[in-house]
Amino acid sequence: MAKPPNQDQTREAGIVESWHANAQPWVSAVRTGQIASRQLVTDAAIIDAVRGRAPASVLDIGCGEGWLARELAARGIRVSGIDAVAELVQAARQAGGGDFRVMTYAELAAGQFPDAVDCVVCNFSLLGKASAEQVVHAARGLLTPAGCCIVQTLHPLQACGELPYADGWREGSWQGFSSHFRSPPPWYFRTLESWTRLFASAGLRLCELREPLDPRTGKPASLIILAVRA
Repeated sequence: MAKPPNQDQTREAGIVESWHANAQPWVSAVRTGQIASRQLVTDAAIIDAVRGRAPASVLDIGCGEGWLARELAARGIRVSGIDAVAELVQAARQAGGGDFRVMTYAELAAGQFPDAVDCVVCNFSLLGKASAEQVVHAARGLLTPAGCCIVQTLHPLQACGELPYADGWREGSWQGFSSHFRSPPPWYFRTLESWTRLFASAGLRLCELREPLDPRTGKPASLIILAVRA
């Protein structure tokens, strides 16, 4: 008899299910500028972080509808993107700017992306526990010798809220989004120490941390981690 899924497996599946359910509202939200923090801070922050490494090639993991690929391609960078949600990948292909493929994080970790790139970027796309660990551990093997892995994520101190500052699953929310969104994905909270340990365990050395500030609050809007092969 097969074992029932544990909490981690159930939550990981819930993330993917939510993005399948919300693919179209997400495309609309991104392309019509509905997400204020992105317009004010985080979009420019991840573009600047990638451009600062001057890569010729980038792999956008969890590329969604492809906005980052289009921005980087417009700056002369060759971009590939993967996402587990076929509807998002189709939207990315239609808009152009890169080579987009339907691929899960497990498939990526199993070696199904064949090329080495100068930069692996994960822009708010590491929401799970095991899935994030798979991607970070795979990143070293995807990079050229001087390549860089760049992750933008929620800032732990800002995202912690009133809950204890400890790793663990949190309930998602679409607060501030349109009524078309439903069933928000769960996400796995990591402390800054936990992120640091994860990169070290994957054979990656942190070379820079950035904390882009929200001009409305003066507080970090995100955390950007830049790491190279150790």
